[in-house]
Amino acid sequence: MLLLRLPLLFLLVSVALCQYDDYDYQPASRHGPSGPNCHQECDCPFNFPTAMYCDSRKLKFVPVVPTGIKYLYLQNNLIEEIKAGVFDNVTDTLRWLILDNNQITNAKIEKGTIDKLSALEKLFFSNNNLTEPVIPPSKSLDELKIMHNQLSKFPSGLLSDKENLTSVNVQNNQLTSDAIGGAFKGPKKMLSLDVSHNKLKKLPAGVPGSLEILYADYNEIDIVGAGYLGKLPLLQSLRISHNKLVDSGIPAGVFNVTSLVELDLSFNELKSIPEINENLEQLYLQANKIEKFELTSLCKYVSTTSFSHLKHLRLDGNMVTHSSMPPESSNCLRVASDVIFE
Repeated sequence: MLLLRLPLLFLLVSVALCQYDDYDYQPASRHGPSGPNCHQECDCPFNFPTAMYCDSRKLKFVPVVPTGIKYLYLQNNLIEEIKAGVFDNVTDTLRWLILDNNQITNAKIEKGTIDKLSALEKLFFSNNNLTEPVIPPSKSLDELKIMHNQLSKFPSGLLSDKENLTSVNVQNNQLTSDAIGGAFKGPKKMLSLDVSHNKLKKLPAGVPGSLEILYADYNEIDIVGAGYLGKLPLLQSLRISHNKLVDSGIPAGVFNVTSLVELDLSFNELKSIPEINENLEQLYLQANKIEKFELTSLCKYVSTTSFSHLKHLRLDGNMVTHSSMPPESSNCLRVASDVIFE
């Protein structure tokens, strides 16, 4: 993906980074000697005294966290429960809590634990057994990841006071459109929302107007509401691949918005190319049922100053070929580096 706007590129790259980059993680061999207050099951390196590394140690419990710890790494264990009191020394100082790849359920998270963390900035809770989100009271929370759980509901209001929240990822859960109704209202700085691999029948309602990235791949979406994107004036990347979209579920001009840079509608049931704005740079339509190459969907007018800015267009897996393109296509798609039909 080339030449995306800088904020979007930064977010896309950050999404793709591996878990160790996300955690600012260092392998155990690099931790060095531990400080005197560290829990015996963990490492608290002298050169990073505010971090406690308890990852990949077959722990079945969250150890008591000593005073001064701001970054707590507990991923890749066998943790089933979080007992009251373990965070009492760091309720107003703990910033990062990494709990990915454990066996935690909502019933085993006692009161007086996460619900007391008033300074938390990042909460990573992926690959556990949660059925609903666990949200700390911290207004400093800026990143929330609860991927690969069993979330079936996300009550509205949980994020209403998260004024610094920029990224939410709840992909690979059991969420329905009704279950997330109003769930994402409130955070006015949210930039990225990923609800892929759920059971949504429509794009999430009430998302903040600050959003720049929305991923909703692998759901059951068959309609995009008229004016939906008009409420998201900063949206640059929208992915709705692997859904059930048909032509009748896409109102005329719904994707014709100036902010979009990337639009992925691949692996749906479209028979025609939807109308887009000339500012769009990446359009993915492969594996649909498109029967005709409608140039007017890409270029309403063509002149020296009016043309499509598409750089990449994928149409493979449809019923159109290079010969389907009208002669004036080269003028409309003058900056396209590739148009793929097969």
